[in-house]
Amino acid sequence: MDRADVVDQAFRQRLNTNDLPQGGVATGPLDATEAVTIFRAQCLSRNLDRRSRKMQAAGQGYYTIGSSGHEGMAAVAAALRPDDMAFLHYRDGAFQTMRSAQVPGVTPTWDMLLSFATSREDPMSGGRHKVLGSKALNIPPQTSTIASHLPKAVGAAYSIGLAKRHSPEHKVLADDSIVMCSFGDASSNHSTAQGAINSACWTSYQSVPMPMLFVCEDNGIGISTRTPRGWVGANYSKRPGLKYFHANGLDIFDTYRAARKAAAYVRTCRKPAFLHLTLVRLYGHAGSDLQQAYLPKKVFEDWEADDPLMHSARLLIDAGILSSKEALRIYDEAEARCERVAAEVVTRPRLKSAGDVMASLIPPKRACAPSNGPSAAERDAAFGSDVKQLETPQHMSRLLNWALTDLMLEHGELVMMGEDVGRKGGVYGVTQKLIDRFGADRMIDTLLDEQSILGLAMGMAHNGFLPMPEIQFLAYLHNAEDQIRGEAATLSFFSNGQFTNPMVLRIAGLGYQKGFGGHFHNDNSLAVLRDIPGVIIACPSNGEDGAKMLRECVRLAREEQRVVVFVEPIALYPMRDLHEEKDGGWLRRYPSPDQIISLGEVGVTGDGPLAIVTYGNGHYLSQQAARILSEQGIETRIIDMRWLAPLPKEGILQAIDGAEKVLVVDECRTTGSQSEALMAMLAENCSLPFARLAAEDSFIATGPAYAATMPSRDSIVDAAQTLWSSS
Repeated sequence: MDRADVVDQAFRQRLNTNDLPQGGVATGPLDATEAVTIFRAQCLSRNLDRRSRKMQAAGQGYYTIGSSGHEGMAAVAAALRPDDMAFLHYRDGAFQTMRSAQVPGVTPTWDMLLSFATSREDPMSGGRHKVLGSKALNIPPQTSTIASHLPKAVGAAYSIGLAKRHSPEHKVLADDSIVMCSFGDASSNHSTAQGAINSACWTSYQSVPMPMLFVCEDNGIGISTRTPRGWVGANYSKRPGLKYFHANGLDIFDTYRAARKAAAYVRTCRKPAFLHLTLVRLYGHAGSDLQQAYLPKKVFEDWEADDPLMHSARLLIDAGILSSKEALRIYDEAEARCERVAAEVVTRPRLKSAGDVMASLIPPKRACAPSNGPSAAERDAAFGSDVKQLETPQHMSRLLNWALTDLMLEHGELVMMGEDVGRKGGVYGVTQKLIDRFGADRMIDTLLDEQSILGLAMGMAHNGFLPMPEIQFLAYLHNAEDQIRGEAATLSFFSNGQFTNPMVLRIAGLGYQKGFGGHFHNDNSLAVLRDIPGVIIACPSNGEDGAKMLRECVRLAREEQRVVVFVEPIALYPMRDLHEEKDGGWLRRYPSPDQIISLGEVGVTGDGPLAIVTYGNGHYLSQQAARILSEQGIETRIIDMRWLAPLPKEGILQAIDGAEKVLVVDECRTTGSQSEALMAMLAENCSLPFARLAAEDSFIATGPAYAATMPSRDSIVDAAQTLWSSS
């Protein structure tokens, strides 16, 4: 028999015979009316679980992880305000059913069963996944996340205080609201959770407002691995900057008391708190998980005997709030409602085509107040002594700095964050003077944790800010890439465009950096970013292009709510010369603030019959090679892709029109590089002979051999000669 049916029968039988588990008495601030509302939400959540399991068994649903045993979270929802943003653990169906009772017009039974049935009418994901979440309930969607939602919850909490001082145009959260984030005891051990909680404590320790409520739902087990008894309390009860609260999650009165006290502390003191709830897990980890395969029967039977619905019923009966018959009637009504609605939702349409599934990958555009740019006086004040140099050719890092200055003048909601971006001005000086121009509120020096940096950015975007996080080196992104892959890029997809994470992520990267770092500071692979659906990747090769492209990236994030990655080639930051020393061939003038390079617009130099398609450092080296090739009678046209994702197919094809042969030059590794996509695109769309030159499948060395594995001026010349002379 399905354990859900075993638990259901036991609840009915023990309620009828008044054989309910022992426990505390109904004390505390929870009144009778609210207690019954919580119990109704618990019963609805329990029966949604049961009905979804039956739907799945009948091939009509695709629900996997249930909330049974965690119904105490309904009392946490009751202790919070519905405008407190909630990032939920995947077992928090009861939290959502309770919050639904706080917001008029929400239909939790219908909405959640539509999600379990993957109906395209599901108001959250549009049929793409079983998710908890609701725009009306201020619950961003979460799937089976393992702690990856904690960093952005911390970011959202931080944004509340900042929004009081610098209110963004699309502000969401009230000035006195708090953010709640829940997770399991097993997830609390994840490095992402540890980093996020540490980040909140680090912030609080410095008396910076951090109205963050962490809720750990401790059921004592993570899939099949038991949590050591007392571990969660020992781990979190004495953290500096973090107030610890504990409650029996099986007791709605005790849970409500502790949750209300914790929420009041967070709301009043604007400091983080950790609410530790002890719970039980019923039915196993997920629908396909048979816990009897790895647990002694007595263990899960003891959990079932501690069914939280039995505890709630006993508390309400002992307090004279409900009779056993009234409690059972509430449970039966929830079951009947779920059965009736489930019969209807399984008939509702589902997604069918690739177009249906992909429709929400790209967020919807949003209305933004028009911006005419800063006045001349504002620019003069911000640029200071740099004003006199605006007409003088400069290297890339300085032109990017000036572009950031103009953008931050124009958009007050733009905030930068990262390691050393403020006082130091970045490792390479790209953000120098910006903290003096715009203050520490908008130039945030973060702790050294890439997950927290990206989480801060995503959370601030939830509250209307336009974040521009910086990852100091491309290789450092691997410490936090799931924040882009699993969170930012999927949010629009799983919310049908209702929640978004607009941002411009700046990363100093790629190779050719002399005398510093080796593979950890010279990383010539963008593969981890290229295959994430919906993400835009920009890579300028000179300062003028960089300034223009950065403006377009900010527009894409601000108006189109896109996740944009702006890759800045480190080796080209200080580049001045092209062919000879002091020729100034790679310096550029600062373009006026109204000039941009649109998404997909490629750059073309020359009109020769040999087309070289490249980007970044490859563009610089190809320009050097072009002069040598010209001396040998081979005329070129060099095509700077600029935009690496989505691949600027139309721009490239138009640029090679009239060429006779095409050479692809890619500084990234042969495997997983842009060149693979370019070669496939050329094979599918043109009849010209083509070849490629890409980096070796190797890490980068330090010392004289720093560029040995990557294309060079001379290897480009050799590859071009070979291609041109071939039949």
